[in-house]
Amino acid sequence: MKLSKLLAGHDHEVLLGDPETRITAGTCFDAHRVSPGSLFIAVPGHLEGGPALVGPALARGAVAVLVDDAAPDLAAGVLASAAGVCVVRVPDTRKAAAVVTSRYYGEPGREMDMVAVTGTNGKTSVSYMFESVLRIAEGARVGVIGTAGSRIGDEVIPMPRSVLSTPESPDFQYLLECMRDREVSTVVLEATSMGLLTHRVDRAFLDVGIFTNLTQDHLDDHGTMENYRDAKLRLFQGLCRRAVVNTDDPVGDGIRAMMPGAVTTYALDTEADYRATDLSMDALGTRFTLHHAGRKYPAAIPVPGRFSVANALAAVAACHLLGHDLTGLVTALDGIPPVPGRFERFETPRGTTVIVDYAHSPDSLDKVLTAIRGFASGRVITVFGCGGDRDVTKRARMGEIAGTLSDLCVLTSDNPRNEDPEKILDQITPGLTATGTRFERFADRRRAIDFALSAAEADDIVLVAGKGSEPYQIIGERLLPFSDMATVRELAAVRG
Repeated sequence: MKLSKLLAGHDHEVLLGDPETRITAGTCFDAHRVSPGSLFIAVPGHLEGGPALVGPALARGAVAVLVDDAAPDLAAGVLASAAGVCVVRVPDTRKAAAVVTSRYYGEPGREMDMVAVTGTNGKTSVSYMFESVLRIAEGARVGVIGTAGSRIGDEVIPMPRSVLSTPESPDFQYLLECMRDREVSTVVLEATSMGLLTHRVDRAFLDVGIFTNLTQDHLDDHGTMENYRDAKLRLFQGLCRRAVVNTDDPVGDGIRAMMPGAVTTYALDTEADYRATDLSMDALGTRFTLHHAGRKYPAAIPVPGRFSVANALAAVAACHLLGHDLTGLVTALDGIPPVPGRFERFETPRGTTVIVDYAHSPDSLDKVLTAIRGFASGRVITVFGCGGDRDVTKRARMGEIAGTLSDLCVLTSDNPRNEDPEKILDQITPGLTATGTRFERFADRRRAIDFALSAAEADDIVLVAGKGSEPYQIIGERLLPFSDMATVRELAAVRG
């Protein structure tokens, strides 16, 4: 497709070359993933791209380059001797990327029902529940894009490990094209705060945006809770046509004011279009009554906890809003499969229940431990830590929550990244010490899990929190293979 057609109607200035240049190999931010015929989009600050890597991108066959106001001189200088290359300046390369990439792939979002989920907690679980109930109730082909990767049903779409929970525009639109071409009817995706702030889901033509909740997290990226909230709210400022909103969270009322007449609500504690009452929970799940439009629907999900019921309401409300039969959706809830790394259960040969969960913020850790306390008959042993190079203000608070709701805590590394693991544990310790709960600390995560399993008895519950289904641990700049559940299974078998 001609570059001029991709940019038609979008503010731009041709600095060099012919705008009729044909783009035949897609768009790319990462200079090392460029192939002959690509459009290289030089996004400032991108770790594997940006204006400084225009030269390598050209060497790999880029035929055109987009730069923004911050670096046109650098790009033009590099390109001066590059015959046949077109360089174009745009006000914002990320905004332009969403436009040109969507057009390159034929605007695939227009041809499917598109749903995006945002909020601090619950994005992955709501996405999985949404896909599962449609597949169980109607046999629908649903695409999922998020933290656990991208898939159509059980078919994984291979992508580089570096691809984000909310992929950058080139990867995101490529995935949508794959899903459209494989006759997917509906796509559900996780819209992170940074994904929204950096325009990754612009031009997705979203039918429904779902808001789950807002609690402390990602202050390392946003600085304040107000900035974090505003990044989430971008989803409801023209990116989606309708919204499904949790009105138990005060941010929900703000979204209703932003989108009058286009908001559907769900809640456990306040009046809403979809509401749950009569919750009854045990180790295997939760039963409740779903209320909608004056009718009551008996419902059950195979996951314990109030937060799980809230996630189920969000998924069902969004599906129903898209025209799917509510009775069938509610019936399907009881058959949804476990979400990998989200309250994922395993019983050891010794009879100890182990739960692996992604809880890595104060609110999510509190909710998971509160749910466990609701059915635990023995002790609760919690293995947890905090990620490095991330918000340090939540560390002592998470220690306090774990100590308050556990009988024994095992402090360990999460993803330490470029921080000293022991110093991270030092910052968690004051909150934990204040509760008086016994704790041990092992910077080595495998040793920590092994200690917890050795200390646990038959009726005890061991929570391994923080990493969920992640298949690696980030130490320094390295991604080292590590799975919490695989480690639990291996160590339990040895001890069995």
